[in-house]
Amino acid sequence: MNALTESLIVCGVSFAGVLAGALLRHILPRHLLSDEARDVVRLGTALISTIAALVLGLLIASAKSSYEAQSGHMKTLTTDVILLDRLLEQYGPEAKLVRVHLRSVVGPMIERIWGDNGSRWVTQAPFEPSASAEGVYMELLALATQSETQRLLKGRAIEVASDLARSRLLLFEEASSSIPLPFLAVLVFWLAIIFASFSLFARLNPAMMVALFIFAVSASGAIFLILELSQPFTGLMQISSEPLRHALAPL
Repeated sequence: MNALTESLIVCGVSFAGVLAGALLRHILPRHLLSDEARDVVRLGTALISTIAALVLGLLIASAKSSYEAQSGHMKTLTTDVILLDRLLEQYGPEAKLVRVHLRSVVGPMIERIWGDNGSRWVTQAPFEPSASAEGVYMELLALATQSETQRLLKGRAIEVASDLARSRLLLFEEASSSIPLPFLAVLVFWLAIIFASFSLFARLNPAMMVALFIFAVSASGAIFLILELSQPFTGLMQISSEPLRHALAPL
């Protein structure tokens, strides 16, 4: 289920709270809707609204931090790919085959990260590096050094390759940092209570219905923003793959 579908469900549940409040207004006896009851409901709704606002603010800040962190990992990964290719170029013609294989690894890595061709990560399973990526690293280790310069370049290339692998693992580990379903269910329940209180003591008219619908859309928009930021490689706000896709020019 994508972020748009989930936020539409939140909007529907929130607006259903409005209808539930209006229904309760007609079902409950008048003495249960006294001024004292109205004051208690308003105080309770204010408390729930404050808690919900705090939770939404914290979730947005957390999702934004996670999004920026994964975007930073992608920039680091792209930089390491370019730097590794440059070091291999400086190494000499002996490293040309490694550079060719490095280019063949970038495409499948993009497909695994962005889920192209239906090959989306299964974050519950342990991480398994691709055979081609391991092959590039083994070829890098097997490079024969014939001068001090090549020895230094090889050591630096191995270090960059290790940093690249670390960035890749960080992306894998942070891919599962989404909002737990029970947490989201409780938040939606709070929103439904808040919207039900709006129509419990007030007679609905077309203007109020339109206003409450806009409020429900706004609340679900905040949920949509949180869900989108929590899934940076899918949806409308996904991190672009173009920098990594075009990081290495053809040999």
